[in-house]
Amino acid sequence: LRDQRGKRRQRRRPGRGDLTVAVSRDMVAMADRRKQERPKEARCCSRYFCTAGRGMEPFLIEEVQARLGATQVEYISGKVFFNTNLELSMLKKLKSAERLFLLLKKCPPLSFRGNKGRIIQDVQKLVNENPRCWLDTTAVWRSLYDQSAKQLNLCQEYPDSKKQKLEEEKHIENEKQNMQIIETDTIKNQIEDQQKCDTHDVCKDILLSQGRLFLENTPELIQDKTIVCNSYFSFRVSCRCSGILAKLFTAQELGKIIGIALMKNFGWKADLRNPDLEIFVHLNDVYSVIGIPLFRLPLASRAYIKTAGLRSTIAWAMTSLAEIKAGAFVLDPMCGLGTILLEAAIEWPNVYYFGSDISDSQLQGAYSNIRDASLIDKIELFKSSVTGLPFLSESIDVILTDIPFGKKFKITEDMKFLPRVFQEFERVLCFGGTVVLLFNQELYKSISNDIAHGSRTDRSIFTETSTDCRQSDLISVEQDTKQE
Repeated sequence: LRDQRGKRRQRRRPGRGDLTVAVSRDMVAMADRRKQERPKEARCCSRYFCTAGRGMEPFLIEEVQARLGATQVEYISGKVFFNTNLELSMLKKLKSAERLFLLLKKCPPLSFRGNKGRIIQDVQKLVNENPRCWLDTTAVWRSLYDQSAKQLNLCQEYPDSKKQKLEEEKHIENEKQNMQIIETDTIKNQIEDQQKCDTHDVCKDILLSQGRLFLENTPELIQDKTIVCNSYFSFRVSCRCSGILAKLFTAQELGKIIGIALMKNFGWKADLRNPDLEIFVHLNDVYSVIGIPLFRLPLASRAYIKTAGLRSTIAWAMTSLAEIKAGAFVLDPMCGLGTILLEAAIEWPNVYYFGSDISDSQLQGAYSNIRDASLIDKIELFKSSVTGLPFLSESIDVILTDIPFGKKFKITEDMKFLPRVFQEFERVLCFGGTVVLLFNQELYKSISNDIAHGSRTDRSIFTETSTDCRQSDLISVEQDTKQE
């Protein structure tokens, strides 16, 4: 009986040990999950600003509120400021912004009283007055870079390693066909190379995971660490100035003044070619804004557009005005390189898109853009005149196009051509459809002047203007009732 009890105890002990190990592993996993979730929930809001083209501020305000859930949104001419706690991967999805910055300082304009020496002191005060603000903002920039930029770079490394492995495999197959004698040697080399790559990737993952755990466990040490390591920053100052200050100093001189102040206060090193940190400074008679650009390339330079025609931000704004719905038929009768269609297809994929143009070269460029964006199954191209579209009446839900008259074509010769264009739009557009047109300013003025002078032909064009760029110009064609 004792032997049987002892065996039972021995059998039970491993089970209990396994149970405790399993429970401890579950507790560790739950703790790790909580640690990973804490930074996302408790991440404080950072202050950003985006640059925008003239008249694009209302579109950008609506987008940051709808797409990012931004708070404390305000704007000045060419810039929109907002708060958000989202990661850079979400901020990068903005479509109406030109560039994205982490706000460092926003203050009233400099006083221009006194001589140049006093103005130089005022410029230096942008750095000297509150150095802690510079250190805190660079700490936020570094944490954003560690959490998002390194992850993006790591994700970009894996496809490259796969390509290298595929190239190595092809090279080995060729060697097998040509020289079968050294087959064993090549296989051994391949195994060694793969083991080195695997160990390198594992070490890199371990280092990154340890670094992330350190940042999550000790967020209070981030600022102290940046204060110590700020001397290793290489930086560059990009300065823009206008107004009275531009008459006294050049942008290079102001950038040099701010750069010297940064080197004296923080020990940073200047590097104009390949800096770790870029400081953007905009000084004028209305405001003084300092920020850190978060991406080297502008947000307006789309990765999916190979050859840009119309500005991508303007094309996206036109598509946002159309309020495209799923299953709709969208037409660009003068598509050019297809920028408007590309922006619409990326944002609203479950739609049927058609593009036409009279130029073969434009259609070839549009096809290459659509092919590179992998949207051939979404957008259909064909050649036709804008006055003779191959569509049934009332078959199109949305028409989006950039009227080229006044740019490539003369206004005086083609003003008589416009009524026929609008008549064709009215024919193919279904009941309750939407038309969004982009006019050249000169063309718009000429149309308004013709209406003001009361010049009428068989068909008259009526435009209703508005100072708000979000409201599209309403254009209708009135046909002669006698001819009907």
